[in-house]
Amino acid sequence: MVNWIGRNKKKAFLFLLLIFIFLVLVAITLGTASMSIGEAFYALIKPIPILGKLVSNEISTASGVIIYKIRLPRILMASLVGMGLSVVGTSFQAVFRNPMADPYVLGISSGGALGAAIAMLLTAWGYSMPFSAVTIFAFAGALITSFLVYNIARVGNSLPTVNLLLAGIAISYLLSACLSILMVFNSNYMERIVFWTLGSFNAASYSQLGIVAPVIFIGTILMYGLSRDLNLMLTGEESAKSLGIEVEKVKKLIIIIGSLIVAAAVAFSGVIGFVGLLVPHMLRMVLGPNHKSLIPFSALGGAIFLLFSDTAARSILPSSELPVGAVTALIGAPYFIFLFLKYKKRGM
Repeated sequence: MVNWIGRNKKKAFLFLLLIFIFLVLVAITLGTASMSIGEAFYALIKPIPILGKLVSNEISTASGVIIYKIRLPRILMASLVGMGLSVVGTSFQAVFRNPMADPYVLGISSGGALGAAIAMLLTAWGYSMPFSAVTIFAFAGALITSFLVYNIARVGNSLPTVNLLLAGIAISYLLSACLSILMVFNSNYMERIVFWTLGSFNAASYSQLGIVAPVIFIGTILMYGLSRDLNLMLTGEESAKSLGIEVEKVKKLIIIIGSLIVAAAVAFSGVIGFVGLLVPHMLRMVLGPNHKSLIPFSALGGAIFLLFSDTAARSILPSSELPVGAVTALIGAPYFIFLFLKYKKRGM
């Protein structure tokens, strides 16, 4: 199977795309108001000019409202966030030359979580805040954290990888401690803060998609444009320099682009782990280290994985919803334990 994918990447990508489309249709059918895949498909194309005329008038208006107003924005948001996190994880693993690097390695998630918590508490304390205050504060917190880590890590014009990792870890622990203190002193709002930090797409809307989609699509295209540089950076910084790569410039570009993508994802979905760690790691084992293939496959693989996880999160329990971050962790953690044990046996 692995060899077949390596030889037939276009067919494998098309197969994944068909899986994604099928999963979208399945996700549309699931919910409080259940419907068949056929009904979902017809309700989906009914508002489309020309195609809509081919659809029976028996498709209810309610089905169309449920799909277009509630389920479709959520499905698109989950797919976009999964795509962005996976692409950033792929790029960061190359920059840090570490398969365990993930999109949150710079402490971005902690900054976003603290920003969101501050917005929730300010609203609760009676301060007049805009409706999207949590999103704005989360985005600002994520970006400020990235800026802080970047400036702590850099030495002159260079950006040592080890410094970035250490600064990211230190700032992440500091911000997590601040978040814990806020929750202890405001225990009445702890449940809401914790639920947000575990991730959710239940508030997704088209206006939010209008902000997230350009950031993630443009960021993904830019990352793909840096594929050759990422390939060469896997050989080591000195080797990449000898081959004509401006390592420090490329590293800064990837950190900036990655931080913007992750900040947008965190601001609108909360903190969702394992997507940017699990998907790139699995695909790298199958496709090899060439980022010209890895980045498109990671984008699609991340969209599939997070859409599947979100669909499971809202479908497992009929009367309530699980945090999507808890579902991705339940899937991702056992896989990494399995990998660890497998490599451990090989080492022995």
